Amino acid sequence: MKIAGYELLFQGSNFTRLLGGVWEVVKISAISLVLGLAIGIVFGMIRTSRNPFIRIIFKLYLEIFRIVPLLVLLFLFYYLLPEMFNWQISNQTVSILVFVLWISAEMSDLTRSALENVSQNQIEIGKSLGFNRIQLYQEILLPQGLKTIIPTTINLVTRVIKTTSLLMMIGVTEMIRVGQQIIENYTIEVPTASLWIYGIIFCIYFILCYPLSKFASYLERSS
Repeated sequence: MKIAGYELLFQGSNFTRLLGGVWEVVKISAISLVLGLAIGIVFGMIRTSRNPFIRIIFKLYLEIFRIVPLLVLLFLFYYLLPEMFNWQISNQTVSILVFVLWISAEMSDLTRSALENVSQNQIEIGKSLGFNRIQLYQEILLPQGLKTIIPTTINLVTRVIKTTSLLMMIGVTEMIRVGQQIIENYTIEVPTASLWIYGIIFCIYFILCYPLSKFASYLERSS
């Protein structure tokens, strides 16, 4: 029996499977962002050091993740880590690891820039009040610096969500991989299966990212 395109989503467990793909995207994004942003803030603080060796090391770290395509890094970690350490590592774990390293690299640069742009007068006031280095970060540098990069950080969040589409290449059952499996099963019965499934995936990504993008734009206009 021929199936109408719009009915495809509700055939068998298709809808449940697609929701599972959405959950995989949200889960990997959330875990990676929580860890990556926190580590990135710490790395950003370290990058304000005047030690040239530290600055070079972290600059190199950032450039690796800006120059090398993320897909190459995913493949590298997915195939290299089990060979190097002789233990099994799941594709979800590889995904989170690579994403955390990428996010922390980007966030470290945002944080460094924000901290270095805090008014020197504010820092001098803190020193005159007897603040030590840790107190300067707690009371002045981090509160004032991080506030200025909230819109850019939200844009980074949307980039992370969209980039999860690459994870299908190492076998993670995110939305696009699930969508492809559904299309393969119904190509004969529903010639327009690709149009319907990718259309639904488009809508899901739009729902996930558009509010964040608009919120970031609003914050940039009001800052």
